Amino acid sequence: MKNNIKVARAKKNITQAELAALAKVSRQTINAMELGKYVPSTVLALKLASIFETELSELFILDKEDWE
Repeated sequence: MKNNIKVARAKKNITQAELAALAKVSRQTINAMELGKYVPSTVLALKLASIFETELSELFILDKEDWE
């Protein structure tokens, strides 16, 4: 699954550490998500969408391979 977390962070001008604190996860978790190495839980995805005041579909994008 792809995501726009890094872009959303840049728009809000917040660091990985600041986002991690807001979402109550580690900075490493945010980094792993941005690199596509970690898929967040539904709860975390909803938290992030709320933090960025956006829809889930704007923040997370399913790849074709996600359907296979």
